[in-house]
Amino acid sequence: MRRKRRLIFLAGLLLISAIVAVWLLPGLAPVGPASAPKIFIRYEDPVPLDKVLSDLAQRGILKSSQAAKWVAFLAGGSGPVAIGSYSVGPGQNALSILLALRKPIHQTIRLPETNWANRSAHVLEQHNVTSADEYMEIVRDPGQIANEVSFPLPKDSLEGYLYPGRYDLPPLFGAKRTILKQLEAFEKNIWPLGKSDPDFRRTLILASLVQLEAGKDSDRPIIAGVIENRIKARMPLQIDATIEYALQKWRRLTFKDYRNVKSPYNTYLIKGLPPGPICSPDKKDIEAAMHPAKHDYLFYVALPNGQTIYSATYKEHLKNIKKRRAAMKAGKS
Repeated sequence: MRRKRRLIFLAGLLLISAIVAVWLLPGLAPVGPASAPKIFIRYEDPVPLDKVLSDLAQRGILKSSQAAKWVAFLAGGSGPVAIGSYSVGPGQNALSILLALRKPIHQTIRLPETNWANRSAHVLEQHNVTSADEYMEIVRDPGQIANEVSFPLPKDSLEGYLYPGRYDLPPLFGAKRTILKQLEAFEKNIWPLGKSDPDFRRTLILASLVQLEAGKDSDRPIIAGVIENRIKARMPLQIDATIEYALQKWRRLTFKDYRNVKSPYNTYLIKGLPPGPICSPDKKDIEAAMHPAKHDYLFYVALPNGQTIYSATYKEHLKNIKKRRAAMKAGKS
């Protein structure tokens, strides 16, 4: 009798399981083809799974939120969706979507020292972190976030303050959060040096030039010294990178560019430093700008092997240019 009851129970359990399966399976199927594009979603606070699944069903990404909720319940994974960014799409079945909602996206993005703000803005846009326009809006109006950092920000632009490096920046992270991360790194790495500098903005501008001109760490203080020597001699700095910054383009410059780009950043036409930084210098650049090497060099030339050679006279400089051309010709042959 006991065995008969057990068999009836098992049969009933199988029948219920079959009924549930027949009801659940259609609701777990993908809404669209496997090639359907995914979308990104982001939550700034933990959100109940029921609400997330209902929202996805309303957006046409899930066929049945109820079926997905039952599967999550049976699998013991019905807890809230954590803070973070997620990738889901109508081409995924419900099981795949449930798994995706348990794995916030981590995305490492490198924002190099050589980038000016607008270049970084487009890198971030390409990785779906924020739109370039939203990023640049804050860059051009630091007052929007001035109360959220503990050191003084410039009023006109955050150029030079957006510390370079590798950051975990998931899709939809947003411009404000990204910039605050960069400013936090700036405060940690640069501000301990800058807060005691009576003319820190000048140092930051000089450091940005050093960053784009120096091939090696050992060249940084020497090039900083060359720039200071040319300023003292009232010579134009003639740094190509400043014109490229004015154009907001990296490209091979022509003699017409040197003459025709009317900008305070054209250091072929103006004397002294440009009005602002042209990239995001790091700690080594700041240290070089604060402690430039003492020498009499006024010129330098970069060789193809990464070596930089220096000279104090224009005559020596012309000889070094010939060395560079010969080295480039030998490299091509």
